[in-house]
Amino acid sequence: MSANVNKWRTVMTMPASRRVGMVKRVAKTITALWVAIALTAAPAFADTKPATVVIDNFSFSPAQLSVAAGSTVTWENHDDMPHTIVDDATPREFKSAPLDSGDHFSQTFTKPGTYKYFCSIHPHMTGTIVVK
Repeated sequence: MSANVNKWRTVMTMPASRRVGMVKRVAKTITALWVAIALTAAPAFADTKPATVVIDNFSFSPAQLSVAAGSTVTWENHDDMPHTIVDDATPREFKSAPLDSGDHFSQTFTKPGTYKYFCSIHPHMTGTIVVK
């Protein structure tokens, strides 16, 4: 007979109170493992909340923003003029179309690093996203 069949027979020939105790211990162990996994994973997801950069009066606010890897940054144009958001790196990882007043553009940053950007219509407008 296989080892599994022998184990099953051993469990089935135990008194019922002992089997119940064994089931409770296994359930507690599984519950403890799930709680540990949930507590370990929670901080990784907690830091990836959306972040917003407001475009107003020909500037990005905040001019520098720090976010966790995996976060999405959204730029909202509150200005009366169109603006763009363009990655300053080569090759460019992101570039928006011109945003009219009330429009927005979002970018998810998956890799840690410093991302400088500017408005291609008004190049004096610059900003930085720091991804940790």
